[in-house]
Amino acid sequence: MTTVQEHAPNPAAGDPGRPIGFGRLQRKEDPRFVRGKGHYLDDIVLPGMLHGAILRAPVAHARLVSIDTTEALAHPGVLAVITGKDLQALNLAWAPTLSADVQAVLVTDKVRFQGQEVAFVVAEDRYAARDALELIDVEYDMFPPVIDARRALDPGAPVIRDDIEGRTDNRIFDWEIGDAAETEAVFANADVVVAQEVVYPRVHPAPMETCGAVADFDPVDGRLTLYETTQAPHAHRTLYAIVAGIPEHKIRIVSPDIGGGFGNKVGIYPGYILAVVGSIVTGKPVKWVEDRSENLMSTSFARDYIMQGEIAATKEGKILAVRTNVLADHGAFNATAQPTKNPAGFFSIFTGSYDLKAAYCKVTGVYTNKAPGGVAYACSFRVTEAVYLVERMVDILARKLEMDPAELRLKNFIKPEQFPYANKTGWVYDSGNYEPAMRLSMQMAGYEDLRREQLEKRERGELMGIGVSFFTETVGAGPRKHFDIVGLGMADGAELRVHPTGKAVVRISVQSQGQGHETTFAQIVAEELGIPPESIDVVHGDTDQTPFGLGTYGSRSTPVSGGAVALVARKVRDKARFIAAAMLETRPEDLEWEKGRWFVKGDPSAGKTIAEIAFGAHGTVALPEGIDGNLDAEVTYDPPNLTFPFGAYICVVDVDAGTGHVKVRRFIAVDDCGTRINPMIIEGQVHGGLTDGVGMALMEIIAFDEEGNCLSGSFMDYLIPTAMEVPDWETGFTVTPSPHHPIGAKGIGESATVGSPPAIVNAIVDALTPYGVTHMDMPCTPARVWEAMQGRARPPV
Repeated sequence: MTTVQEHAPNPAAGDPGRPIGFGRLQRKEDPRFVRGKGHYLDDIVLPGMLHGAILRAPVAHARLVSIDTTEALAHPGVLAVITGKDLQALNLAWAPTLSADVQAVLVTDKVRFQGQEVAFVVAEDRYAARDALELIDVEYDMFPPVIDARRALDPGAPVIRDDIEGRTDNRIFDWEIGDAAETEAVFANADVVVAQEVVYPRVHPAPMETCGAVADFDPVDGRLTLYETTQAPHAHRTLYAIVAGIPEHKIRIVSPDIGGGFGNKVGIYPGYILAVVGSIVTGKPVKWVEDRSENLMSTSFARDYIMQGEIAATKEGKILAVRTNVLADHGAFNATAQPTKNPAGFFSIFTGSYDLKAAYCKVTGVYTNKAPGGVAYACSFRVTEAVYLVERMVDILARKLEMDPAELRLKNFIKPEQFPYANKTGWVYDSGNYEPAMRLSMQMAGYEDLRREQLEKRERGELMGIGVSFFTETVGAGPRKHFDIVGLGMADGAELRVHPTGKAVVRISVQSQGQGHETTFAQIVAEELGIPPESIDVVHGDTDQTPFGLGTYGSRSTPVSGGAVALVARKVRDKARFIAAAMLETRPEDLEWEKGRWFVKGDPSAGKTIAEIAFGAHGTVALPEGIDGNLDAEVTYDPPNLTFPFGAYICVVDVDAGTGHVKVRRFIAVDDCGTRINPMIIEGQVHGGLTDGVGMALMEIIAFDEEGNCLSGSFMDYLIPTAMEVPDWETGFTVTPSPHHPIGAKGIGESATVGSPPAIVNAIVDALTPYGVTHMDMPCTPARVWEAMQGRARPPV
């Protein structure tokens, strides 16, 4: 069942006795943040701590001829200078990536991208470490760089990964999804076929806090404590054990407060490993924190796809099939987070929200002399690119058919009665009711009035555009039978204990970077047990204190760990029933549950609250056989399927005909994330994702010149949106619960970033209709919009 909520900027607080969905509970973590009392990586200071700095390659492709560290070692305050040869001696020169490739920790043979790690200096303070970098003498033998993904496939292109035995070209993989023959047959008989090359340029998460680590290796007991800016502490612990040979139970990963992640802090960077090696070599704690240029130049990017898209349809506007050929630039090492049991990844959802007869996609991955990928940057493993492709193609089809783009989408939606719906690439969408979301967004926007306003403005020579996008996202990375990272299955644990006084602690395996886990997961427990949320603490980010899980990315926190928390709370509730029966001297089957208490059927006055039961569990009551003396439980949740949130977005832009400047005047976002736990947190996630989408659509790009020099190494060159560039967001929602999730939740963290770029670009192209513009690639900067108006549109740099 789907329910529709009208747009309500300031809804009432709701029923505090029902924590999920109704109450806008203030975030429990905010008091420390707004007071400046958060505890971030760079706040960590350990006794005797040293500081590390990385020497990075100034070129994109070159053989390492020699490296002389003599002067650097003689610099005051320097204790060690570590090179690739040193790591080779320790068998630590190469480390596994998230896609089961390997990446050089320090260069041993040749440089493969500008900014690659060449040497690591450990000194008494960060200034001495940085100064010593200038004293390292490195000789390079230059090679031609390969920057263009198309050129990487040329027969004569330099081979970037010549470290791989038998490697003769730059091709990483060729994936195929769908049925090529069936799709070709549908296209051959279609009334209308439209085609377009769609480029999604390289962008960067650019979190407020850059990446860093503090490593503390104890040579006496062989224990390693590593403080990291990581979204996946347990996965990191396992990989460090594999790489370094340290027993896993002797590795503790602590992830403190994180100033934004967006996927940038999923992978293991060389700097993390170098901090560990520095601590082993010196016998003291070592801190490494990158600066902004290092973060932009060398840490995980996202996107960088060239997509050849086609749609087949009838002349009446029924979409029949979609196909695409994708060229994916993965940089110098294939570090893109990729489930090994599902090599096609989440790009398989390129069929979108539409009921099709056929679909086919081929994806080719290539190496180039750019920094490697690795993140699920608010995209859930390529959902963002897939949605962008299909939503641009649907708009191009609408233009060809001279149909309204909103009406064309309404005509082709998967219908409610078709769910669960198996798309043509094998995904089974759990639930959906798309038309109410689309209708609500049009109602909130005043869609017909906007179209009339647009016509009036065009008569006056003013450029106004209205862009529509509709997306279905696939999130909640799991179940483990289908998804893993380097062999580790995507199931999450949760542990819950109710103390004798009725206060509770829930331990989770996902790590927050601003999503409000300490609030959301407390609300889930409160809903299930009737304990006030303020009486529930959420523990996360410490592998010694939390159960195993694969971490936070791909909007998997609520769909996977949220499910685990709901189930562990129910397990505690079931256990409480047996304890309550002993306390009430009755049988468990004679008890009935109401929020917060078990009572005797037919006699509500005879009951025990969860707090009373917790005290009794630790008291003198004779407990039933098999029930221990604690009120606690633990579970591992392996979800049966992914979850599929969706949304309808409408963007209104004004374009200055003289300068090409685009102003996003209005943006209406209607999201359906299933059961809503905390509306305030949901709105915050949506607002952030929409702002992110404005940045990607209008200004963000990691660009390179022909020599492989990164042209976007600072916020002077890599522009990100501020409050000046975004409108007041207008949000609404529908609710279509997931039928398989314990509380019906689907996830919301990445939806807005998925749905907003196509809506914005569709609006810009719509505004430029009088100039005959049918497509533009992001970012739609003023210069590029102006050039498109002159008939000289160019692809991203």
